[in-house]
Amino acid sequence: MKRIDIDSAIRLHTQWRRQFLNAFAGGDYADARSFLAQPLNAALMATFVLCLFYHAQLGIQVVVEDYVHTRWLEILLQIATKFACFLAAIASVLAIVRIALGA
Repeated sequence: MKRIDIDSAIRLHTQWRRQFLNAFAGGDYADARSFLAQPLNAALMATFVLCLFYHAQLGIQVVVEDYVHTRWLEILLQIATKFACFLAAIASVLAIVRIALGA
C-alpha cells in the first residue's frame, strides 16, 4: 500500500509540479496565488498535499514501530502522529480552498 500510494502520487503530479515550478522560478506571491486560484490547480495541489501528509504519517509510523519499544509510548506516539498529520492536512487544504475562492 505504501509503494502504491507514493507511486500514484508521483505519476499524478509529476507533470503538474514541473509546470508549477517552471512557471514560478522567478515569479512572485501574486503569480502563485493566481495559479492556485484556478480550480484544476487547486484540486491538484490539495490532492498532492493530502498524499504528502498521508505518506509522512506512514513513514513516521514505521519509525515509531521500529524504534519505540514501550507499548504505551508507541500507541501514544501513533495517535499523536495521526492527529498532527490530520490537522496539518486539514489546515493546508483549507488554505488552498481560501486561495481558490479568492479570500
